[in-house]
Amino acid sequence: MKKFLDNIDRKDYRPKFGGLEILRYLGPGLLVTVGFIDPGNWASNLAAGAGFGYQLLWMVTFSTILLIMLQHNVAHLGIATGLCLSEATTQYIRPAYARPILASAVLASVSTSLAEILGGAIALNMLFGIPIKSGSLLVVIFVVVMLFSNGYQMIEKWIIAFVSVIGLSFIYELSLVQIDWPVAARSWVTPTFPEGSMLIIMSVLGAVVMPHNLFLHSEIIQSRQWNLEDDRTIRKQLNYEFLDTLISMLIGWAINSAMILLAAASFFKHGTMVSELQQAKNLLEPLLGIHAGVVFAVALLLAGIASTITSGMAAGSIFSGIFKEPYDIKDNHSRLGVAISFLVALLIILFISNPFQGLILSQMLLSVQLPVTIFTQVYLTSSEKVMGKYRNSKVTSILLYLTGAAVTALNIGLLLSLLL
Repeated sequence: MKKFLDNIDRKDYRPKFGGLEILRYLGPGLLVTVGFIDPGNWASNLAAGAGFGYQLLWMVTFSTILLIMLQHNVAHLGIATGLCLSEATTQYIRPAYARPILASAVLASVSTSLAEILGGAIALNMLFGIPIKSGSLLVVIFVVVMLFSNGYQMIEKWIIAFVSVIGLSFIYELSLVQIDWPVAARSWVTPTFPEGSMLIIMSVLGAVVMPHNLFLHSEIIQSRQWNLEDDRTIRKQLNYEFLDTLISMLIGWAINSAMILLAAASFFKHGTMVSELQQAKNLLEPLLGIHAGVVFAVALLLAGIASTITSGMAAGSIFSGIFKEPYDIKDNHSRLGVAISFLVALLIILFISNPFQGLILSQMLLSVQLPVTIFTQVYLTSSEKVMGKYRNSKVTSILLYLTGAAVTALNIGLLLSLLL
């Protein structure tokens, strides 16, 4: 089966496992982590820290656990079958159900791209005063050039670089403030529900697991795939994939935690509420200096660009999977999927008067679609017909269905809070 990643004859190639070989498997998880630290998460985390100090740090821990379970599971689908989630849905679910499932996933990818593009545009506005609509167009042009002029391996390197700079940016920001580490340590593992915090809790927990990331992970994990006929190789890949996912999600946990810590130690300490990302930069500068505001905006720009890249890749994977094809930016179906996601999102941004309304709309659509993706994934990975001997155990299936139910409940709660 043709894959987009390399020209290795996997039947004849068996990787060596041991020593630093694991480093060759790190990377796909970091592309998924980008969706965990996208501009939507920034807004929620800053609001959590500014409004409630360290008290809501436990949200990051809990949401990371949910994310690890679901992303680890969908990566197994890609390794064991050689199919992404979209291809497997097309192949193993009746067309009457598969088509609406994947059509809704395409809409979800548009919603995701809308939020990510807006995040990058907001950062450009912070740094250079560029209007949001013009900034959105610039973000899309830059990302399209990146996607169409680079192969997967180079994209992965760029994303790793972006995530590294974002992480270093928050290390710098935290060096400027005094953190109450004993309180923070307790807050990471102690659930609390301060008065008036439920909307923020639901927005953070409900938005962490995103439909496009589940489709994307099942595709890009195959960049480390060799020799589907060799059981030993597959099992080694499954183990190394878990380490990749675990390490990557922990990096996301650290960056999201840093956002709350920064807001708690700067805004909450001074009794300053934060409701918008633009406002955060302006408030940081008098508290921590102009460099802190600039570093914050640069990190946001990189997060917006990186998450827009991965949302485009996910859209291409979903759309090409409808035609039983893997993602390949040189293939017309993959290109069309990317184009639909970006162009529709850009049109919505250009023709709405209030970008905040666009963000609300995107979150509503994601809240509706996410349960569809989660339960489709768990159904497929629990099927012996699909996964063979690598299918979920009964205990794993129950845990995944409960996880899906919890995420669904959070998203329904968030959706109702937006509508009422």
